[in-house]
Amino acid sequence: MNTTPFTSGLSENAVMITRVADRQWHALDDDLVVGRGQAQHRPDGRLFVSIDAWHDSIFDRLAEAMLAELPAPLYTVVDEADVELTAGWRRAGFTVRRREWEYVVPTDPRVTGLESVMPPAGVTIVPAGQADEGLLRAVDRAIRDEVEATVGWQSMPAEVIPRPEGDTIVDPSKYAVAAGPDRYLGLIRVVTVIRPRIGLIAVRADERRLGIARALLAHTLETLHRSGAAAAWTEVQESNHAASALFKSLGARPMSSNLELVR
Repeated sequence: MNTTPFTSGLSENAVMITRVADRQWHALDDDLVVGRGQAQHRPDGRLFVSIDAWHDSIFDRLAEAMLAELPAPLYTVVDEADVELTAGWRRAGFTVRRREWEYVVPTDPRVTGLESVMPPAGVTIVPAGQADEGLLRAVDRAIRDEVEATVGWQSMPAEVIPRPEGDTIVDPSKYAVAAGPDRYLGLIRVVTVIRPRIGLIAVRADERRLGIARALLAHTLETLHRSGAAAAWTEVQESNHAASALFKSLGARPMSSNLELVR
């Protein structure tokens, strides 16, 4: 446990920056916790940091202590509307790596215009919970390899679902797939905690522009609509113009934006 004093003006006592556990720090004013910082690895291996502090001066000292002990590169994600938090990370030397827009997507087929959308000839949509796990893992691995060989998987929306090392399919029951005669061609993952979230939709590179992604969305959104969900949420990287155009064509509306920062 490492402790560093500094005077904040919050009280007569010095505020202490204390490392309380592996990758966890507290700022203490006397016995009161006035700031917290932590770092954790995301499933993709990157190290993300976060700080919750009462004052800018405490934020800065927590950041200083953390950055002195953590290996680069470091990442963080902030709501773009949180100007103060963004400014704090910029003071710590972080720069914007990418922007993700959060969209709210209607599920009613009469609103999305997906009422009559069918999969291409020879393609069948297999509902969530019914996919063959071996074929599902094969298409997931193939798509990830294709993305990694081009723009890199880190260009995809940040994955925060905990999973065992090397396992990219957390829960096979969350995936619907587009099936060809001898393999799966695409997949879509929906996770519902407080609200349904489309966490991933992807199609093999040699099967794109055939309407498979649109068919997967038509099936998934209609299923959510029948279950009583009026909308779903998803994140799209700002530079992914094709995905943005697809969701906007369904009547999706941008609700907020997140910035991924890197140091």
